[in-house]
Amino acid sequence: MAGIVVRPRSRILHGHDWVYASEILKVFGEPKDGDVVSLKDPKDRLLGSAIYNSRSQIVARRFSRQRQPLEADFFGRRLAQAIAYRRETLKLDSKALRLVWSESDGLPGIIVDSYGDVLVLQTLTLAMDRAKTLIVEALVSLLAPRSIVERNDGTGRLAEGLEEVTGVLHGALPGEIEVEIAGLQFRIDPLAGQKTGFYLDQVASYSAVARHAAGRRVLDCFSNSGPFALACAKAGAAQVVAVDSSESAIAAGRRNEARNGLVDRVEWRVANVFDYLSGEEKRGTQWDLIVLDPPSFTKSKGGADGAMRGYKDLHVRALSMLRTGGRLATFTCSHHVGDAAFREMLGEATLDAKRAVRIVETYRQSPDHPVLLWMPETEYLRGYLLEVMPGR
Repeated sequence: MAGIVVRPRSRILHGHDWVYASEILKVFGEPKDGDVVSLKDPKDRLLGSAIYNSRSQIVARRFSRQRQPLEADFFGRRLAQAIAYRRETLKLDSKALRLVWSESDGLPGIIVDSYGDVLVLQTLTLAMDRAKTLIVEALVSLLAPRSIVERNDGTGRLAEGLEEVTGVLHGALPGEIEVEIAGLQFRIDPLAGQKTGFYLDQVASYSAVARHAAGRRVLDCFSNSGPFALACAKAGAAQVVAVDSSESAIAAGRRNEARNGLVDRVEWRVANVFDYLSGEEKRGTQWDLIVLDPPSFTKSKGGADGAMRGYKDLHVRALSMLRTGGRLATFTCSHHVGDAAFREMLGEATLDAKRAVRIVETYRQSPDHPVLLWMPETEYLRGYLLEVMPGR
């Protein structure tokens, strides 16, 4: 088997599963992009098996610490382990959840989300994309889904030299699916919605934030189809305003509002959030609870500085509009913005807004998106609930 010898002090020698081009000491056996390769340390000791792609910044991604080909038995075993972890260890019985989370389940580049009896598959690495037929066959054997669709339209595929594609891989075209998420009913379009149809990584946060909404005036920024707004309305908020720049997202939010019997409980606004906050700030509007759940402000490490400037401006505006005792639920979904940097930005924003705050709660991605101890990239979603302190 062809392979790679890594340099001393490479991160894979310390528990990580990725090998960057700068960490390669030698390539042997002339591997081709999409092949399985052996990983070895400078003393010729085996570190495991990895998928190889010279066109990617991440040249090799380890998926086993032994010699392991990508074959039907392997996919059946790994997928069964991932499903069992959600069902047996985490005791998750939701019809909407992530069944496979890439490296966190030993399947780099594979994402599988479940919406009832419909599965949505993403294959974001070249080797796994080539194994798509084996993956689908294993999923059918394990779960007997009505449909499996692929949502391979993310920009991450471009780094692997893959084209964007969507379609049905098994069964019939599913159309829209109705599922219950955080006690609310949503209609999901797995071929057209955000990500694979819904932001499943935030499911645990919707109810957590809504616990602070009763009797409060709530502003939900970057609302998408309204899960935070609707959860707060259901929890008894006195007023809820949801803002998003997407007309289609706001239209979906209105439909979800009616679907849950919450008609006229949410005011929907199609607007740029920065412009909306600026206008409300000038009018002196104040809120009891503001939710900031923006899309990632950067897709690369090089864009982190610009992202932090955007985050800070957003938070200064929001903090300035909170009443004393008001609360800010804020999130970042970029793994290029680490927790320390995010907290430092929050501190700077409170200084500029002249507000003293305390941390009430912390948030992380839902447990069906598990985190590997030595791979910080698997933990990309973090959030805080901050309270503006009185008399400060």
